[in-house]
Amino acid sequence: MTRHCFQLRVRPELVDEYLARHTPVWPEMLAEIAAAGRRNYSLFLGENGVLVGYYETDDDEAAQAYLAASEVAARWEAEMGRFFVDLDGRPDQAATALPEVFHLEDQLAAAEDATTSDNDDEGSAA
Repeated sequence: MTRHCFQLRVRPELVDEYLARHTPVWPEMLAEIAAAGRRNYSLFLGENGVLVGYYETDDDEAAQAYLAASEVAARWEAEMGRFFVDLDGRPDQAATALPEVFHLEDQLAAAEDATTSDNDDEGSAA
């Protein structure tokens, strides 16, 4: 499983309409996102229309290919494209990927592994 985060910018004058379009999203689009293998998908909207999205998937290339070939996703993205600033292409394919710099569970696991390894080393030195 991998985590993915992306950023887009909603045109400030269209924020209210953008929010209305997501309350709710078309049921067939929700089904396509799930069928693509994306889960734990969230969008967060900040000041000045900054939109940050997050999802998890086992195979992001396959998920992207599935959605790129989806007629439902193509219709949704065609309608959503006008909401975004400086967008070249479909929003789902042109968003700026954000690299992960911290994940609590990964660092806790690494710290636990280091502690266990240190304890094993102390025991073998005796």
